[in-house]
Amino acid sequence: MHCYVYASLRKPDAYLWLARRDDVGCIPESLALMLGELRFVLEVELTGQRKLPQEDAQVVLEHLRTRGWHLQLPPKHALSAADHPSFKTTPQDRGSET
Repeated sequence: MHCYVYASLRKPDAYLWLARRDDVGCIPESLALMLGELRFVLEVELTGQRKLPQEDAQVVLEHLRTRGWHLQLPPKHALSAADHPSFKTTPQDRGSET
């Protein structure tokens, strides 16, 4: 299946896969608001056998066939890293600890 991938300019490492180029009208309004502006990044022929770094190609294909879109979010470990204590302080706070 030929598909198109867009990067969210609002959500780092969030990608929207579409079955038809520029067909953002097929996604729910709430998702469009969350993703904000999109930048086209890739046009690809996707098969179930293709290896993808963070997604299962079969799942992506199923979503594209049934919904017309697939949302790829960052890996969970990347999201949980934001809860690390060193990210909960400002640089000034960290400098005053010494």
